[in-house]
Amino acid sequence: MDNSIFLAKFWGWYLIVFFLILSLNPKRIKQIFNDLKDEKFLIIFAFMAIIVGLLNILFHNIWEPSYKFVITLIGWLSFFLGLALFMFPKQTVTWLVLINIKLVQVIYTLLFLVGIFLLNVVYGIVPF
Repeated sequence: MDNSIFLAKFWGWYLIVFFLILSLNPKRIKQIFNDLKDEKFLIIFAFMAIIVGLLNILFHNIWEPSYKFVITLIGWLSFFLGLALFMFPKQTVTWLVLINIKLVQVIYTLLFLVGIFLLNVVYGIVPF
């Protein structure tokens, strides 16, 4: 299976599942931000984000105007978020909380739409 197709399936399903979990149980959002105050959790989360982002980048660093760009962008965002959390934890958590408070509905709607877009590319549900 092509890396692009595999990662489109992975990120598509991941974003949809993540959206559903946060939509059906909004307490999880608050719990995640409370857990980011714990340094042990923060370091583990930062390392995981760096590893996932770096693996995504190494296997799929394709900058062409298609769904492949979205996959590459997700990898780079994960990598830089992990680096920021590891190098500047307090500032990054403050920034994430501020963004979440102001743009929570926009962010979760984008998660859902990007997930649907990637799954549509893979499964061809709605031809475009």
